[in-house]
Amino acid sequence: MLKVKTFTSQIRIFHTIEELSELDRQVNDFLAGGGIRKLVGISDSIVNGDSGQSIGIVRSVAYEE
Repeated sequence: MLKVKTFTSQIRIFHTIEELSELDRQVNDFLAGGGIRKLVGISDSIVNGDSGQSIGIVRSVAYEE
């Protein structure tokens, strides 16, 4: 059965590398410890603020157990 899990992270100026590294760590920990049989796909989407600035990221992971 296909499942989807989402992860989110706030993006702040001058902290982007740290926040993306933390997001990568969360996803990798999930994949390593989640009994994932097959990884179908990973997708990133940016969340924009009122002025058009990037304020967050949503990473979706599609997988089969």
